Formats: sequence, C-alpha cells, structure tokens
Amino acid sequence: MAYKQKILIVDDDENIAELISLYLSKECFETKIAYDGEEALDYFPEFAPDLVLLDLMLPGIDGYEVCREIRKNSKIPIIMLSAKGEVFDKVLGLELGADDYMIKPFDSKELVARVKAVLRRYTPSDSPAAAKDKPVGDFVEYQDLLINLTNYSVTCDGMRVEMPPKELELFYFLASHPNQVFTREQLLDHIWGYEYVGDTRTVDVHIKRLREKIHDHDSWGLGTVWGIGYKFETKR
Repeated sequence: MAYKQKILIVDDDENIAELISLYLSKECFETKIAYDGEEALDYFPEFAPDLVLLDLMLPGIDGYEVCREIRKNSKIPIIMLSAKGEVFDKVLGLELGADDYMIKPFDSKELVARVKAVLRRYTPSDSPAAAKDKPVGDFVEYQDLLINLTNYSVTCDGMRVEMPPKELELFYFLASHPNQVFTREQLLDHIWGYEYVGDTRTVDVHIKRLREKIHDHDSWGLGTVWGIGYKFETKR
C-alpha cells in the first residue's frame, strides 16, 4: 500500500477543520484534527505528521506557542492559518519558523496547492551519516560549507545546520549566484513564486534567521547591499 502523507490540522473551528480534512483526504492525505494547542502538542509525536496546518487563534496555548514548541525538536513544515492579515503577524509567524502563512478565508484549492508545494520542497534527512556522504544532485560547495538542495541539508564547519525549506532554498539560491546582487522582489519571485502575495520583509526575516545560524566565513558570507538587496559574497 502506498504511503499517505500525514497532515495535522490544528483549528478550534470544527467546521473549518472538517472541511480542510475533507479536501485533503480527497487528495489522498491522511489527516488528524486537534482543536486546541495542548491537543496539538499531544498528537504531534504520536501522529508524526509530514506537515502541520496551524491556526493562530487557539484556546489555551495559541498557535505561536505551538509553533515554538514544535520547532524545538522538529523542522517539519508548518503552514500558519489566520484571520489576522497584518504584516506584523506574518513576520512573527515566519520568525518563529513557519514555512508559509495563509489568511482566512482562503480558497480550498489554494490551500491544497500550498500544502503540496511545501511538501515537495521538504525532504527529511535526519540520518547523522547523511552529512558525511558524498554530495549528490543539486548542491553548492565552498570552503567549510555544503548546501545540498537534493536532500535539503546544510553542513557548515563540519556540523549539520537545521533550517526550514524556505531558508535553505534562499541560501542555496544566493550561494548559487556568488557576488550577484538580488533585490527583495527578485528573491520573492525566485523563492516564493510570482503568485506569492506578501510583504518584502519576508525576505529580511529569512536573511536574519540565516545569519543567526550561519556566521560569515573568512572566504564567504551573506552581504547586504543597502537600498538594493542581498548577495552571497566570496572573499579573496
């Protein structure tokens, strides 16, 4: 029997949760519903989902806190769902480790499309030996740095660096074009797609998170070109 990817739906609105589950089930996903944050955290290790759809406004433990707790031990993709469309809320969600953010009400077909897109970009590779293997597929390599897009892994100074899919894709794209400057709009187009409707601060948030995990090397680093955008620069 073919493996069904599992989606944990976290939403206190029973009607919305059931509707989302129905649409995803039609697309051959296995779903489980949690109606509050505490239930979501209880289900997460047991259900072992491939992706979490996480409403922000939950009774008790809110979606932001659920995201924080999940990110302590897992890089499983998280798509946040919220009726709050302010830039602050989106940025906060992304800073906490969400991979995407959808504003309610949303079209069910778009939700399914985004779930599939995020899952396509995410390939788990948690084996300790994976970082030691000879790289295959799409990768870029610099001194003390290996970014592998095929198995979504980053190794820096001999250590595995965990990061969500969007962070890794942004890092890979910049490193694949050394010393080339890209505007925020260009990066949004390349990484999030032309159909993405969001603020350019999304790019700033991801660059900030990358810099917290990857510090500049003597021979390379992430550079800011003030008033324009960002680049991966090589140093001689």
